Amino acid sequence: MAFVRPILVLVAFAAIASPAGAEDRSVLLNCKAMVERAEKDASSASEAELTRCRQVIREWALRDARTTVDEQSRPLK
Repeated sequence: MAFVRPILVLVAFAAIASPAGAEDRSVLLNCKAMVERAEKDASSASEAELTRCRQVIREWALRDARTTVDEQSRPLK
C-alpha cells in the first residue's frame, strides 16, 4: 500500500505534463534551484517533484542544443 501513493503521484504528474507545451525559462530556473537544494538537503523536495524537474532540465538541454538563435532571435556564435 505504501508504494501506491508514489505511483499515483507520478501518474498525476504525467497526466498534467503531457498536454502542456513548452515551459518558459522561469520553470527551468526554478527546477535547477530545486535540484540544487535537494542535493544539499534530501528532505527538501519529493521524489516526484525531482523527477519532473530533472525531465524539464533534460528537455531544455535538448532544446538549447537544437537552437540556432538566442532569446532575442540573434544568431548564436
